[in-house]
Amino acid sequence: MQINRIPTVSLMSTADRNIQAAQQRLAAAQEKASSLKELTRPSDDPTAAAEAMAVRAQQRAADQHGRNINNANGWLSTADNALSEATSLMHQARDTVLAASNHGALNEQAREAYALQLKSIRDGLLSAANTQFAGRSVFAGTSDAPSTFSPQGEYQGVAGDTVQRNISPTTTIRVDADGEAAFGSGENSIFALLDTIAGQLRAGEPVSGHLEPLQERMDSILSVQAVVGANHATALRAQESLVSEKVALETRRSALEDADLASAALELQTQEVAYQAALASSARILQTSLMDYLR
Repeated sequence: MQINRIPTVSLMSTADRNIQAAQQRLAAAQEKASSLKELTRPSDDPTAAAEAMAVRAQQRAADQHGRNINNANGWLSTADNALSEATSLMHQARDTVLAASNHGALNEQAREAYALQLKSIRDGLLSAANTQFAGRSVFAGTSDAPSTFSPQGEYQGVAGDTVQRNISPTTTIRVDADGEAAFGSGENSIFALLDTIAGQLRAGEPVSGHLEPLQERMDSILSVQAVVGANHATALRAQESLVSEKVALETRRSALEDADLASAALELQTQEVAYQAALASSARILQTSLMDYLR
C-alpha cells in the first residue's frame, strides 16, 4: 500500500495562510465593533458605498433647503408683521378722518390736533414700509437702497424685481413683498394722501372725500399681505415635509453605513474563537517531528 506523505513545509505554509486569514477577519471585526460602521472604505461594498454617497448628497441638499426655509420664514414673518402694523395704522387714519369729517364743528385747535395725529400715523406707516430683515428692506425687492421709501414717499426699490428662495427641489417662493403695490409711490402713495388730508384740515377744508382713497390703499395693503401669507404658508408646509425627509434620509444612511452593536459584538466574538482555533490547530500539527513519521 502506497502512503502519501504531506511535507512539513506544505503544512506550515497552509497553517500560516489559515492564521493570516483568521487574523484579517478578526481585525475587520474589531474595526467594525470599534467604529460601528459597515462601510469604512468604498472597497468594502462598492454598491452600498455609491448609494450612501448619493444619500449624503441628498442630505446636504436637504440641509441647504432647511437654511433657505429658515431665511424665507424670517423675511415673510417680518413683512407680515410690518403689513399688520400698517393695516392697524390705516384703521386709525380712517377713524381720524371720520372724526374730522364734520369740519364745520371743529375749531382751529381741533383741526390741528387731527392733523398732528395724521402726521404721526404717516410717520408710523413710513417706518413700517421701511422695515428691514438682516439688513435688507423687505419691501424693496433686490434694491440695495438704505430704505424702501424716501421721507417724501418716493419708492426706491427695484420695480418688478423679487427676492426668491429655493425651499425644495421643485419649489421656489418669493420672500419679499411689493412695497409699491402696498403703499404706492410719490403723489399716489399713502404718505402723500395723508399729507394732503392734514393740509386740508389745517386749511379748514372738508376731508370726507378722502375716505374712499384711504379704503383703496388699505385694500392694497391687505392684498399684498394675502400674498405674503400664502407664501409663508407654503414655506411652513415645506418645513414640515423637510423634517420627514431628513428622518427618512438618515434612516437610509444609517442602514447603509452603520453597524448594529449586537451583531458587531457577536461577529467579533466569533472571529476571536476562529482565530484561537486556527492557532491551536496549527500548533498541534506543527509539533509533529520527523521521528513521528518514522515510527
